[in-house]
Amino acid sequence: MAIVEPSEIKAALAPRTRLLGFDLGTKTIGLAVSDSMLSVSSPLETLRRTKFSADAEKLLALIAEKEVGGLVLGLPRNMDGSEGPRAQSTRAFGNNMAGKVDLPISFWDERLTTAEAERVLIEQVDMNRKRRGEVIDKIAASIILQNFLDFLRNV
Repeated sequence: MAIVEPSEIKAALAPRTRLLGFDLGTKTIGLAVSDSMLSVSSPLETLRRTKFSADAEKLLALIAEKEVGGLVLGLPRNMDGSEGPRAQSTRAFGNNMAGKVDLPISFWDERLTTAEAERVLIEQVDMNRKRRGEVIDKIAASIILQNFLDFLRNV
């Protein structure tokens, strides 16, 4: 399909499908999935990045397994709202995925979500720094996706 505005994704989804949320890093991809009612996000897993084609293959398998109907990519904007190299890289990833899947893809502002994920992990879970590093990306993806779902509820 194509890149769509956040407010348009709900109309483009097949009934009872889920959204897959992404926190794209340079070394990992944090993933989260929604329920089929588009109300709750859950952390899924963190993939170690390799080449795009190998990453896409893993993602396509997850999309089929989890009955995903759309993708939400966290867009790392600068604090002033501008887009730098990381945002451009995320947009390129989204465009590349659009060539691999027939699903709507949307971007969502992810400013401060990794910091929020780390705060949640420190406050709610007794976890050492190494373990936090292993799960923070999928927690950040879940926060990105939950914020997106909250937005959809109010559209």
